[in-house]
Amino acid sequence: MNTITKKFIKYVSFNVLGMVGMSIYILSDTFFMSYALHSDGITALNFALPVYSLIFALSLMVGIGGATVYKLISTNKEQEKANKIYTLTIFLGISIGIIFMLLGIFFSREITVLFGAKDYIIPMTQEYIKTIMIFAPAFMLNSIYQAFIRNDNNPKLPMLAMIIGSTSNIILDLIFIFILKMGMFGAAISTCIAPIISLIILSRHFIKKKNTFHFSRKFLSIKDAFNICKLGISSFITEISSGIVMLVFNIIILKINGVIGVAAYGIITNISLVALIIFSGIGQGIQPLASTAKSENNKTDLSRILKLGIFTTITFSIIIYIASLLFIDGIISVFNSEKSVELYNIAKEGIRIFFAGFIFASINIVLSSFYSAVDSPKKAFIISVLRGFLLIIPLAYIMAKILGMTGIWLSFVLTELIVTIISIIIGKKKPAKKSLLQN
Repeated sequence: MNTITKKFIKYVSFNVLGMVGMSIYILSDTFFMSYALHSDGITALNFALPVYSLIFALSLMVGIGGATVYKLISTNKEQEKANKIYTLTIFLGISIGIIFMLLGIFFSREITVLFGAKDYIIPMTQEYIKTIMIFAPAFMLNSIYQAFIRNDNNPKLPMLAMIIGSTSNIILDLIFIFILKMGMFGAAISTCIAPIISLIILSRHFIKKKNTFHFSRKFLSIKDAFNICKLGISSFITEISSGIVMLVFNIIILKINGVIGVAAYGIITNISLVALIIFSGIGQGIQPLASTAKSENNKTDLSRILKLGIFTTITFSIIIYIASLLFIDGIISVFNSEKSVELYNIAKEGIRIFFAGFIFASINIVLSSFYSAVDSPKKAFIISVLRGFLLIIPLAYIMAKILGMTGIWLSFVLTELIVTIISIIIGKKKPAKKSLLQN
């Protein structure tokens, strides 16, 4: 086993384990809500999740983008400039977090209605959205520091931080929802405390003085901010696409099958978040390795990293799909505390069809992450925007009119298949010669 393969296993395994742990943030909320507030709780949570996805997507854009630029520059021994990138990234993250916090305090009801919640579902959804938005700075900083510490040759600590934060979320869910009877607010506040605990764990990197990045006084630069966002935009779109698809599907399904249909989709989307976050974890895991190989112009390592990434993510996607088919009844029953036959039938068909798209989605996510890591943001952007906006939305509406609920599930599979074909085509094109390293 050569050096790059060993590094790949180390970075990807740590990151995937951590990301799976972090996915428990939402899964545990869904599980406990299904028992505490039944289908209404799942429905309310499903309307609130796009807001969480938006915050998390922006945190990834700034964090992954900033960490990628930092790695590309620091590998070339330009530490002073790299420190400016780190400082600017923190500034951007805190600024975005504060904006969300203020919006949550003053406009949470308007945002709740905007995201599709209606009638008696509004108060529960608003409670979750407002709490999440107030704690946005913590979510932002958590993602940023995880990305930077991972790029600072310490992939193990972010994994531990994510797992410990997620475990605390489960424990707090039990306390706040069932013991203290805090309902939707309890689910939200436990999710918000988790990144704070994660940040405390991450501080170990600084306490032990392992960090090579430091704050810089002169850091404000529109050009650098653009480069950060440019290399982080694919991570943003990859994550936000989940929220956008969720929002669009919620609206369409609400018209076809009402609240029970949205609740069934809530089960599917929460389980799918685990799968998609594993694929994102693989993509984020290869980022430091690919960025380093790019800076060193090591084409052999770049090729091997990409092949390992594709092979790993396809393997995971196949395992997830087969497991979902084998344990489909048990998966649905966990979230179907009311034993609703209608909910069960809708969710069962959805899992069988929707999850087949994971095989193509996994390839698209890893390719998008790889292209960003090697300073090819245009390719990453094309892949991300096609699967996140341009194809999935019109296909969902068209196929829902033709095939109803079946069409909705198929629209995801078809979108990811088309994007995979396009990804292979654009992957054969030579990258542009100019990069941000030459700026």
